[in-house]
Amino acid sequence: MQRRDFITLLGTAAAWPLTARAQERDAAKRIGVLIGLTESDTEGQARVAALKRGLEKAGWIDGKNARIEVLWAGGDTDLTRLYAAKLVASSPDVVVVNTPVGMVELQKETKTLPIVFVQVSNVTQSGLIVNPARPEANLTGFTHLFDYGITGKWLQLLKEIAPHLTRVGILMSRNHPSWRGYVSALNSAAPTTGVEIVEMGVERASDIEPSLISLAQKPTSGIVVPPDSFTASHRDEIIRLAEKLQIPAVYGVPYFAHSGGLIAYGANLVELLNKAATYVDRILRGESPSILPVQSSTSFNLIINLKTAKALGLTVSPTLLATANEVIE
Repeated sequence: MQRRDFITLLGTAAAWPLTARAQERDAAKRIGVLIGLTESDTEGQARVAALKRGLEKAGWIDGKNARIEVLWAGGDTDLTRLYAAKLVASSPDVVVVNTPVGMVELQKETKTLPIVFVQVSNVTQSGLIVNPARPEANLTGFTHLFDYGITGKWLQLLKEIAPHLTRVGILMSRNHPSWRGYVSALNSAAPTTGVEIVEMGVERASDIEPSLISLAQKPTSGIVVPPDSFTASHRDEIIRLAEKLQIPAVYGVPYFAHSGGLIAYGANLVELLNKAATYVDRILRGESPSILPVQSSTSFNLIINLKTAKALGLTVSPTLLATANEVIE
């Protein structure tokens, strides 16, 4: 064999592993993830980690046979819209979305790309899914609520820890798909607890402080903060202001209490992301989201922050403490 032919053969052989690795990367399943929180948020990181753990358990390893791209919208509606379009344009095999606004925007962009949602309530009322048992669409997932009945529980908890309240504001983004639904449900539940509901729909971070200051002008006021990526991204500011202005608050997701909120009652969203991996796995293996039933969380956690209760001058009854899943002292 001539030297020139040998060098050519050697070069070709050396390229084989590189070609094989490139083909392996190309064959990897692509998973897009749209998270409503910021990348620096520990809760957001916990959710992504839970999703990846579930995928690894099913055999999908990021960087090997799967490529996971995470986009962080930070509760910003415009950014959510932009990222939804970006994900669809990149043509992944499946998208996981952890924000109701994101799900709506994704569905505007595509009717074929498989979508698995988490933390989206009332999907039937939105019109995106007619039959949760058999979606017959390109999306399915895990919801923390099927209706707004939990609003009555939030008011009950708030009145139990602060019986003097006569007004309760609902604080969340007015751009949230469930904004009107929560307002309506709270107004329906209000007569049983003897409170007046005050709408506090916000659009920008700068709206939060003046809204809470206005509510606090009447000292018998409290707030309900339903699950919402916008308020979640600004939860430290909301919790700080609620304590400063002496406003008792109940939050719709547990991690608010861990951040210093008074009471939180809702589903464990980190757990739901882990469960979502099972549907991603089934879709990647060839199943259609149209036949995968929407699942609802049946586990709700009540967390009470006694340190915050003390700062607000509130006494938590032994009965309420006994029903809590967790008490922060």
